Amino acid sequence: MINLIIMSKSLNSIYAINYDSTEEFLHGVIAIPARKALGKEKIDSLEKLSEYSEEEILQLHGFGKNTIVKLKNYMKENQVFFKEA
Repeated sequence: MINLIIMSKSLNSIYAINYDSTEEFLHGVIAIPARKALGKEKIDSLEKLSEYSEEEILQLHGFGKNTIVKLKNYMKENQVFFKEA
């Protein structure tokens, strides 16, 4: 049990060192591959995201039905919507 606590603390330290603040956008909303795909397109805000249609975002790596549903729900909560296709 003690080893798990020590190991856990070690992993937290490693995570803190490797943490990339540029990946904060949508952290906890969608998975890392989808967030990285948005980053490659320089989409780092809901306003920029609203300049794209749902179909355009679905073409990016890491985006599928489940991710789009999560993203649309989050956007709706913030009163932001995809551009009409």
